[in-house]
Amino acid sequence: MKFNFNSFLIFTLLCICFVESHAKNNILIISSYTKGNTLSDKITNPILKNLNKNNIHSNIIYLNSLRKNKKKYEELIKKLFLIELDTINYDILVAIDDAAYEFLKRNYKKPKENQKIVFVGNKISNPENTFFDKTYGIIKDVDILGNVSLIQKFFPDIKKIHIINNNLTSTQNSNYKIFNINNKEIKVIFQLYDNLNSLKYRFNKFKKDEAVLFIKLQKDENNELLLFNHIKKILNSFKIPIFITDTIYSGQSPIGGKLIDIGSIGEQISSLLIKILNNKKIEEKITFNKDYIYIFDYEKVKEFNVNPLILHKPFTYVNSYLSIFEKDNILINFVFIISPFLLIVIFLLLYILFFKIKNKKIIEQRLKVDKVLLDAIKTPVVWQNDKGEIINSNSEFSEFLELTFLKKTTLKEFLKNNNFNLLLEKLRTYNKYKNNPDEIALISDNTYKIYFINETEYYEGIFNTKGKFTVFADITKERLTLEEKIKNQEFMIQQSKLAEIGEIFSSIAHQWKTPLLEITTIAQEQIYSTDKKIIDEENNAFVNDIMVQVRYMGETISDFQNFIMPSTRKVTFNISEAVTKMLEIINHNIKYNYIKTNVQVQEDANLNILGYKNELMQILLNIVNNAKDSIVKRRKEKRIKEGIINIDIKNIQNDVLIQIEDNGGGIPKEHINNIFKPYYTTKESGHGIGLYMAKLIIEDKMDGTIEVENTNNGAMFSIKLKTIY
Repeated sequence: MKFNFNSFLIFTLLCICFVESHAKNNILIISSYTKGNTLSDKITNPILKNLNKNNIHSNIIYLNSLRKNKKKYEELIKKLFLIELDTINYDILVAIDDAAYEFLKRNYKKPKENQKIVFVGNKISNPENTFFDKTYGIIKDVDILGNVSLIQKFFPDIKKIHIINNNLTSTQNSNYKIFNINNKEIKVIFQLYDNLNSLKYRFNKFKKDEAVLFIKLQKDENNELLLFNHIKKILNSFKIPIFITDTIYSGQSPIGGKLIDIGSIGEQISSLLIKILNNKKIEEKITFNKDYIYIFDYEKVKEFNVNPLILHKPFTYVNSYLSIFEKDNILINFVFIISPFLLIVIFLLLYILFFKIKNKKIIEQRLKVDKVLLDAIKTPVVWQNDKGEIINSNSEFSEFLELTFLKKTTLKEFLKNNNFNLLLEKLRTYNKYKNNPDEIALISDNTYKIYFINETEYYEGIFNTKGKFTVFADITKERLTLEEKIKNQEFMIQQSKLAEIGEIFSSIAHQWKTPLLEITTIAQEQIYSTDKKIIDEENNAFVNDIMVQVRYMGETISDFQNFIMPSTRKVTFNISEAVTKMLEIINHNIKYNYIKTNVQVQEDANLNILGYKNELMQILLNIVNNAKDSIVKRRKEKRIKEGIINIDIKNIQNDVLIQIEDNGGGIPKEHINNIFKPYYTTKESGHGIGLYMAKLIIEDKMDGTIEVENTNNGAMFSIKLKTIY
């Protein structure tokens, strides 16, 4: 019959192993006890629950280590254990209590490469345990000294504390220790007894100076296993106070104590198992469980007249339906202590609230009056406090920001409605005006306005407030008129200078033309007065060369004379012709400096514009001369061999674009944004007026644009002008 049972057990185990052998993660739990054992179940149940929740396969082997004649049973369990390990590749082996761990050490000395051992046991029952390198564990660290101290607080006259731990064994001498707690000596006796009757008899009478600290009791004098209910009856027979060290017998007969929560150990083990399976870092492989809780039996507390409140620790009652005053006694005591202070604070807050409401009404009335006064001012006005926060504004300020729906509200109310981003978009169009830091310019698609900012600081003594009162005065017309007047004056001055230069040059040209005319007359007379037979080809060619050069000089003087004279009015002219004429004037200077000019004109382009031809030619000449100077300087530095100036003329929509690019090294970054400013120059002998006048004429007088940028080899000026048809 035994053989059949064993065979059936092995067959069943093999079937289970076959079905679950391919599970992703496998855990084998070896319990020192039987199924139904309180200690075992309180640890294994949380483990099984959490493993099942995470879809982790688990199996349990119960050793029943407390039974009689366990040698044969252990041999059978060993066979089942080895078959289980051969059939399923277990990732972790979990040993519940010391006997299970000893079983592993005896029968499975070499775990597989990736296998881990997890152990939970009692430090007090087996302090000499040594662990595998692959072992992780939680030691149930029973706090004997803590419970001794607790007993002494409950019973100040205590003299003896009897510790009951593990099996009954016949001894003649009891081991004991003397503890000094609060300057009182307490004899702690680790005393063992021959049989259960003597144990019951020893504690069947109440003694006010003795108590029992119960740790564990597993077998009787006949080596028979003591069941949970049997141990419960033994404890119920004791008449002296009983304290315990874990939650197994909590609520049965003992008063309670500083306990290890066996259920929480199961939770900790399951958490440790999941961490190991997920390859998470574990700081300490072996840890001591010191998460103690205080649990007391309400009936026993009343019976022995002890008060857990003196511990000043959170605790839990069992076997009692407590009133709210008893459940939350610490909180209630705290509330009663601070209640007078709370009442004082409440009355103080009510007084402050009343005062604030009263002041708020006064302020609101004053703000209404201020609002009427502000709206009566037909200029944007805003009122700020000393923190820079806008307190109020008038309707003109709303229109000033082009937010007309602010007309009947304040900016403060507008910001409360989450329209802050819209306000920022409007304020981004405002910049400090270039001529005056107290002025701002509003630039939008169809608007250009200039406002003068007048800020006045104020201080109000009644409510002790201060801030700024800001008024935005519209001075757009005055500023634009002044700017236009200044630009016209500069243009007229430039025109006057050019006219004077033109008159001087006309006088010089007249003086130059007289000797040229004499040279022409002499050459012609030489031809006509000499006998044609005598004139040879060489002399004829010589005279012709003289005539050509004299004619070229005369044309050059006339061209330059026309070029230097200022334009009196706008005329229609061709950009390409103006560029060609300008290059002819400086052709000799360009060639002399070994600079190559390339002019590219877009085919079929409309290059006719309305403007000041001579002034535009002077602008182009100024840009080309600047390019020539940069090239000459760079050649002297031996950074280039050949100078190149490229002029590109083309149409872009209804505009004509002139781009002049050189290889003179470009304009330094620190200067490029300032070259169009008046009297700003980078040359030692420069005046800083040429490019400023160029921008003034192109943009203000001819409605065009002029820009500059650096290229890979030099600088490029881009001039854009409107074409006419």
